[in-house]
Amino acid sequence: MANAREVRLRIRSVKNIAQVTRALQAVSASKVRKAMQSMMNTRPYATQAWQVLTHIAGQPGRETLHPLLTRRADIRNVGVVLITGDRGLAGPYNSNIFRFAMQKFGKSPVPVRFITVGRKGRDLLLRRRMNVVAEFSDLPPAPIFADVSAIGRIAVEEFLMGHSDEVYLLYTDFVNMVHQNPIMKKLLPLEVVGGGDRVAEFGQASTKPHAAYIYEPDQTAILDEVVPRFTALQVFQAILESLASEHASRMVAMRNATESATELADALQLEYNKVRQQNITNEILDIVGGAEAQVQA
Repeated sequence: MANAREVRLRIRSVKNIAQVTRALQAVSASKVRKAMQSMMNTRPYATQAWQVLTHIAGQPGRETLHPLLTRRADIRNVGVVLITGDRGLAGPYNSNIFRFAMQKFGKSPVPVRFITVGRKGRDLLLRRRMNVVAEFSDLPPAPIFADVSAIGRIAVEEFLMGHSDEVYLLYTDFVNMVHQNPIMKKLLPLEVVGGGDRVAEFGQASTKPHAAYIYEPDQTAILDEVVPRFTALQVFQAILESLASEHASRMVAMRNATESATELADALQLEYNKVRQQNITNEILDIVGGAEAQVQA
């Protein structure tokens, strides 16, 4: 059994850890509310963009309307945009999305080119000697569209230049404060079949009939602007979802760590009391034994 001084030092150390995790929990709780607000603010724009894109691409000959809508029969290379966090202490957030990525593309029959967002995903992929063609890290705490538009632009260039015949987006979908699920979406070529379902993912599904649009100057000019921009918008929306998921996961992890540290401190305090009581008992026995020895002498 450890002596009283060692137990007392352990109690102090555990309480210090509990203070740190409690502070991290409070910070994450504040950040997750801001991330959720940013995530919700982009959904109306994403919904309207999908409605316009679905209306245009629903016209006859969608395969020839725009290169980003054209499916390729021979898939020789696949691109993946993988979104993880820059830091740890977020519970299973980073490990879940990376494990999901390896399940989907770890044994791919064709070469996979990764575009990583976040240091954790980049480091894990490089450790496994995967092909990382671009990496983005240290994004602002509250990114705006301009901060992440380059990610979508690189994904579009990968597809248009033929480096990737399909591009997938892997991120963590925010369900609620407790549940965050890894998810995969096909980013390119854009899939607009069942566009109503995709609209519902970003916001409330509309049951109203679609309006008739008149496009100026023409559909080609509209698609040249809307399709690449909405591709970048999907990446932006996924990053916001991932940020909210990361902060929520970190808040839950820090709360669990605080509770565990508190329980451990209580258990150590009980052990300290036992050690202290044992020491007091031993001292009393020594005094009594000394007194008896003097009497017998």
